[in-house]
Amino acid sequence: MTVPWTAGEEPQVHPVDRSSDLVHVRQAIRALAQRCGLSLVDQTKIITAASELARNTLTYGGGGVVRAGTASRAGRQGVAAVFADQGPGIPDVGQAMTDGWTSGGGLGLGLSGARRLVDDFDLRTAPGEGTTVTIVKWAR
Repeated sequence: MTVPWTAGEEPQVHPVDRSSDLVHVRQAIRALAQRCGLSLVDQTKIITAASELARNTLTYGGGGVVRAGTASRAGRQGVAAVFADQGPGIPDVGQAMTDGWTSGGGLGLGLSGARRLVDDFDLRTAPGEGTTVTIVKWAR
């Protein structure tokens, strides 16, 4: 998925190399969501999805980056974030997107839960080539 970044605004780049970076990603997403006028419920959804994906980037991808900013399409504005790592990739995407499946000790709701919380969700991965997840939450 190509993100329709808002013209004239560059997305912010946030490293995800340690646990403290997760807080910075959540704060950045919250600020963008408020600026875009997302409802409190939609703010919570995008922040939760971003938190899950940032944690996956750190835990399973060995760290990476998040590009976050505003997006525009057909007169609508929203928050977009792209989570990218150069980790081992996901060998079985279908299994990874199944509720309850986990490769670690979590609840198994990270990817599938994030997908349900946002309006646009795109996952690109290949074994040995890393993972990129793109999400967008549009203002109503």
